[in-house]
Amino acid sequence: MNITTDRKVDPANPEETPGPRDPATIERRTFTAYEIYHHCDMPLVPAPIDRCWMDETHLRFAYRCLPLAIANQAGWVILNPAGFTARWNGGALGTDTTIEFDDSGGHPSVTSHFGYGIVTFNVPYLFRTPGGVNLWVKGPSNWIRDGAQALEGIVETDWSTAPFTMNWKLTRPHITVRFQPNEPICMLVPVPRGLMESLEPRQIPLRSDPALEQQYRAWDSSRHEFQTRPSSNDPDTVRRGWQRDYFHGQNTDGEAFDGHQTKLTVREFVRSEA
Repeated sequence: MNITTDRKVDPANPEETPGPRDPATIERRTFTAYEIYHHCDMPLVPAPIDRCWMDETHLRFAYRCLPLAIANQAGWVILNPAGFTARWNGGALGTDTTIEFDDSGGHPSVTSHFGYGIVTFNVPYLFRTPGGVNLWVKGPSNWIRDGAQALEGIVETDWSTAPFTMNWKLTRPHITVRFQPNEPICMLVPVPRGLMESLEPRQIPLRSDPALEQQYRAWDSSRHEFQTRPSSNDPDTVRRGWQRDYFHGQNTDGEAFDGHQTKLTVREFVRSEA
């Protein structure tokens, strides 16, 4: 699937999807991609919500899973500069991986540099994030590629002067893996440095919070009742199709959470010479 920068209305329920949060309430800080080379043919675009396998589910029901849809959009993606296939014979050398491009001229940004069935994309940008913000360099969320696994890393892009590569590990010898032109091969997700270390993990019985337990029991009962109704062809259940409490950011008692998101509005990179 080729990627464009057009943003679609949430396919799960477009007529009921609220707009994004007021931009005036969001602190804006600069995230810069410095072009290392004069010519750059690996575009940076906001991550799209669309996934081919989700499109193919019955009535596109996979998009009804809001956490899945939000994760799809949570960052920016770098697009593949050239279509090619890769094949690994199981060896440890770089020459044990064969890359065949659609164009006989090949592409210098795609190589088998590290060996062990790893396909490397040389990212043509040097990134700068705000102070204290790392960049999680990862595979596109929920983008399924048979025979290859994205290798992920977290980079301190608020100070490092070294660019990074994006790598995919071929997982099975003697299997041909296809990389389409203009499909996402890398996803960029800014994450605050030190956030995980600042959290104090606790594991306690749910009964220790009676109010929360009561809300959970109400949800559990509602969920069980909803799941058993389709077998009786309950008309209300058939009409509703699926429970939408989380999608609407509310509990089973109808209490809404202020700040709930049903889509992300990630800004595009704006290119300038300065």
